Amino acid sequence: MDVKYYLRERFFPHLWCAGCGHGIVLNGLIRAVDSLGIKKKDMVMVSGIGCSSRISGYVDFHSLHTLHGRALAFATGVKLSKPSLNVIVPMGDGDALAIGGNHFIHAARRNINITALVMNNRTYGMTGGQFSPLSGVGTKATTAPYMNIDREFDTVELASAAGATIVARTTVYHVKQLQSMLKKAIKHDGFSVLEVLTQCPTYFGRKNRKGSAVDMINSYRDTTVPIGSDKKKENPELIERGIFVDKNLPEYCQAYAELVERASA
Repeated sequence: MDVKYYLRERFFPHLWCAGCGHGIVLNGLIRAVDSLGIKKKDMVMVSGIGCSSRISGYVDFHSLHTLHGRALAFATGVKLSKPSLNVIVPMGDGDALAIGGNHFIHAARRNINITALVMNNRTYGMTGGQFSPLSGVGTKATTAPYMNIDREFDTVELASAAGATIVARTTVYHVKQLQSMLKKAIKHDGFSVLEVLTQCPTYFGRKNRKGSAVDMINSYRDTTVPIGSDKKKENPELIERGIFVDKNLPEYCQAYAELVERASA
């Protein structure tokens, strides 16, 4: 495949810090779209504000760069106005689950056919390294120089409880799994949530003494296990990765179109 075919080369070199994991996510996304054979004109990427949201400027799809935390609201409008489009929403952990948390749970509840890509680096990277809803107790940030005492959300549990019909988690270390999960999420007819654990060596890594970017990537090999692994029973601190929810329920745009048809009869 020709990766450059899917990129707006005029916006390169990219703005991400050296060692940032978001480029791995971009690579996986492009390869997933290519393997699905989806035309660029049939793709729409809607993003908010943050390091993750830069992806919408780098891909040669239809794209909207919108407000912090509000990307899913804009994406809902896009999908309802033209349901044939494939809509992907890349978000950071703060973008998705702090200011955007309300939009997140209601998009999941509606089961609208959108792929929500939550790139979890446990910090607000673009605005200075503040702690996010996924930073976790005991971590440090520019807004928690001594220690963060806020308990974190579990993205998988939150998305599952809110009604998402595909819920999955992987990491930037597991690149093949990342690509296959993106393919599955994009193909799914309903609201899909894929959480990708990715590193921020500049803020989270330095503040929490996580070592180099390579050390942080390799940590995902050592701290995550497939769903149902015996290692999880031995060490409950390990993070499970895989597909947690995969079900079919009525999709929102289809239900809306049926309602309009009945009302017009």
